[in-house]
Amino acid sequence: MNFLTDPNIAFVLLVSGFVLATLALFAPGTGLVELGALFALALAAYSLASLPINVWALVILILGVIPFVLAMRKTRHWVFLLIGIAALVVGSIFVFRNPEGGLAVNPLLAGIVSLVAAAFLWLIGRKSLEAIGLKPVGNREAIIGKRGEARTDIYLEGTVYVGGEEWSARSRTRIPIGSLVRVVSRDGLILDVEPVSPEELAAG
Repeated sequence: MNFLTDPNIAFVLLVSGFVLATLALFAPGTGLVELGALFALALAAYSLASLPINVWALVILILGVIPFVLAMRKTRHWVFLLIGIAALVVGSIFVFRNPEGGLAVNPLLAGIVSLVAAAFLWLIGRKSLEAIGLKPVGNREAIIGKRGEARTDIYLEGTVYVGGEEWSARSRTRIPIGSLVRVVSRDGLILDVEPVSPEELAAG
């Protein structure tokens, strides 16, 4: 695991983990993205524990998660998306320091990775917010009660096909792929669903 003590590798792992985690926040799916984020962040955590760090940059990095949550779940405003991206860039670049206290990450690598990550997060974030805006608020309840099909296994997250569209979905109980589901509520682009019982299927 000596390669994890290289601040450049640790930087890439840290940024990759946060990008994947943010992607999972905006577009929940099969769980593969979440597993990738968890793996990358776990390796980055090992690096953080092994290398000299700037605590203030780590605080900025952690607090930067809040604007992403606000952008998606509450205010749905792109300004919070920008704040979150800025916090990720600044925090990840400066979190690792050399023994003299200076920047430990290669500046060229830091610049390229930060630009790519920022552009990706901006694109995904804006598209997600625009998609939410395309859903008329007046029809927010129209999909509730409709039936659809589970396109993936669903538990805390997954995908369903309802009303001619694919939606991100979550359920309090595990629902196998291919099962018939009913929408019980909606939170932005995420549907809360429940399985349709065999009795209901038999009754039509």
